[in-house]
Amino acid sequence: MKYIKEYKEGDKVSDIYLCKHKQSAVTKNGKPYENVILQDKTGTVDAKIWDPNNAGIEEFDTLDYIEVYGDVTSFQGACQVNVKRVRKCREGEYNPADYLPVSKYSIEDMQKELVGYIDSIRNPYLQKLLRAFFTEDADFLKAFCKSSAAKTVHHGFVGGLLQHTLAVTRMCDYFCTQYEVLNRDLLLTAAICHDIGKTKELSLFPQNDYTDDGQFLGHIVIGCEMVGEKIKKIDGFPPLLANELKHCILSHHGEYEFGSPKKPAIVEAVALNFADNIDAKIETFTELLDGTREKGWLGFNRLFDSNVRATAVEQK
Repeated sequence: MKYIKEYKEGDKVSDIYLCKHKQSAVTKNGKPYENVILQDKTGTVDAKIWDPNNAGIEEFDTLDYIEVYGDVTSFQGACQVNVKRVRKCREGEYNPADYLPVSKYSIEDMQKELVGYIDSIRNPYLQKLLRAFFTEDADFLKAFCKSSAAKTVHHGFVGGLLQHTLAVTRMCDYFCTQYEVLNRDLLLTAAICHDIGKTKELSLFPQNDYTDDGQFLGHIVIGCEMVGEKIKKIDGFPPLLANELKHCILSHHGEYEFGSPKKPAIVEAVALNFADNIDAKIETFTELLDGTREKGWLGFNRLFDSNVRATAVEQK
């Protein structure tokens, strides 16, 4: 199988892919065509069916597995597939694992490491809260380990939410070794819980799309509500501690324009905001570099609001 990440202009396509999205459209001349997004575990690619009435184009829908024949072209600097023939595949002709992007790290190992951080929390109320999510709630834990951290941009793969959460927790733990002012129990609990709302904001793969809850509320508000619901079941949970934790979650994007209902008002919230931002930005750049063979300047990137460049000399 030729993976999407390996595509280059001029390649011939004759493989099975997941149809992530399909939409009918009309050209400026009034001719109907189909917009399709093909997916495998290495990524997605735009595809066009310019002649949907062609006898070689079988009927298929979004989330079907389809055998595609066509040519790889280039449009505005990105690969695109010009589809000539399509056949809807039957179950057993494909392995779903080949079509879902998955973390390059072991989900089991990451989960064990995260539990290790939970075991290190000394505050009994915060540890009870974390165990209520990550030990006692099997449905939550299953969704958390399978969820992505985003629809696009960064950590948009199975296990992405766990990978991102663990990276943020590691950084926050390091911050605590450098700055005595930080309350480690509060900061690590906030780090572990900061994105739990994404388990309800985004559907699981292969859809990985915004749910109604995600569209209406967003993961920050959802996560704060989830924490509040668990806290209500823990007798004697200190109200101030509860508000400090909720505040860290509500302010972890740092600015109103980035979706935070509040700006950081305590030092733990400041630390969490920076840790979250660092991991998101570095992973975004990592995925950008992984997705190109180009060296040197790669052009303008709207997420960084800058022309970006691949490092000239690789580290050994």
